[in-house]
Parts: sequence; C-alpha cells; structure tokens
Amino acid sequence: METIPFAQYQESADYLAARLRDFRPEVLLILGSGLGYLADQVEEPLAVPYGEIPHFARSTAPGHAGRFVFGRLRGRRVAVMQGRLHYYEGYSFPQVTYPVRVLRLLGAETLIVTNAAGCVNLNWPAGTLMVMDDHIKLALDSPLRGENLPQFGPRFPDSSQVYTPALRTLAASVAAEQGIPVEHGVYLYMPGPQYETPAEIRAARLLGADAVGMSTVPEAVVAGHCGMQVLGISLLTNMAAGILDAPLSEAEVLRAAAAGRERFSALVLGCLEKMPGPDGTMAAT
Repeated sequence: METIPFAQYQESADYLAARLRDFRPEVLLILGSGLGYLADQVEEPLAVPYGEIPHFARSTAPGHAGRFVFGRLRGRRVAVMQGRLHYYEGYSFPQVTYPVRVLRLLGAETLIVTNAAGCVNLNWPAGTLMVMDDHIKLALDSPLRGENLPQFGPRFPDSSQVYTPALRTLAASVAAEQGIPVEHGVYLYMPGPQYETPAEIRAARLLGADAVGMSTVPEAVVAGHCGMQVLGISLLTNMAAGILDAPLSEAEVLRAAAAGRERFSALVLGCLEKMPGPDGTMAAT
C-alpha cells in the first residue's frame, strides 16, 4: 500500500482553506448511513462536494450525499461529512481516512463519528443508541501502515483511549439530561460489504462486541494518531445476523435510522452544545 505524501493532504487543505476564507472548523462530524439529515441544521452552510476537492474520493454508498457542509451547529464551527467513504467501495484505508487528516490540517480538534450498526448484544433492542467505549478491528490492514507521516503523529500511537473518556462521559450526561436511553459498548469493525454471517456474530459476541459495522474504526484510528479527541455514537438499526429469523437488508437499516432520527439528533446536538472548545470554553448559543 503506497503512502499518500503529506504534500497531497496539504494541497487538499489549501483548496478548502481558500473556499472557507476565515472560517476554520473546530469539530469534524462524520454522518453514517441514513443519518445525513443532521447537516440540514447547519447555519450559514457552505456545501462542497467531495468531487471538487483535489485528491478526494467520491462516496458511492446509498444514503451518503458525498459532500462537506461547513458552518455553525449549536455554536460550534463544524465540518459535516454528509456521507463517508468505505473500504468496501474499493478504496484503500488511506483514502477512507483522507478527510480526517485534511480537516486536522484545517484546525479541527475533535471528531464526532457516527454509524448505523447491527446489534450484537442480546440484552439490547434494535433502535438502541450506543456510545462507543472501544472497538475491535479484525481487518488485517491498517490506515497507518506504510511510511509514517510525523506531521500527523508518531510511528506507534497509543490505542488505550481512542474514544476520549471525557467525551464519553459528556454523552452520558447529555443523554441523562434529555431522557434519552443510551448504552455504552464495544464496536466490532468488519470490512463488508456483505453482512456478517450468524457464526461471525456469535464469534463477535464471544470477543466482547456489542455492535458490528463496516465503518468508523479507520477514521477513529487516524484521528487518534493525529491527536484529535474522538466521540463515537452508534445507532443500532437492526439485530445482527442469526439473532432473528429474518434476512438483513439495506432498506431495513435506512428505515430504522429514520425512526431514530429525533433521539440521535438530540444526543449529537446536545454534545456539541456542551462540548468545551479548544480554549476550554463552552459553545456560544
């Protein structure tokens, strides 16, 4: 796997900086399948399709618009990825995680990454919101394989706290204040695009996973390497393979994402509003 040169990341960042003028995002928000509607709430939005940015790949997954929306959301300067990139689309891990590094160069300090996932935990129903406390990555490849780029981070980054403890606590506090039921758990990454087999889900449960999905972990790994704070939130749209006597489908995922829209939006927006900024201050509302 060829390492993407640092100059290429910088070229992409320079293009966006010119489009954004004096605006610099504090938070990068990556929206998963069926969750892109949150970008519609951005104030004074500037939309930039991925295809207009030098060296960016295009999102091809259903339910992913494939563009950035820059602006303010609950008092925070945000860059919202309305659709992400996936390994199963044929992209390499460096391509999948490319936007994270570019936004880091633009000044983003925090990543809020979301996904629609399958529920592995037998004690939770479909529709559960889960704050990611940790992950399991069974894919053999890594977005950090190849030459290390010291401009972003060290050769061997620590992974003991990829998901920032203070942000996990904040999410729990926001959920309690708003009466939104949430669980905390472990997300297992599988590359897809096929849904997992019942045997794979049984193995995931034995390994300690509560949810399974095809995204998020590569972006979180790279964000951690860049020194960003990370908050991961999963909407468990369906019970994973073999739990119920029914086939899995993309349509089911999108329907469930729409059904959980109000709770998901309230949690993410509440976290943005109460999240301390880089200087330790709260958002201006």
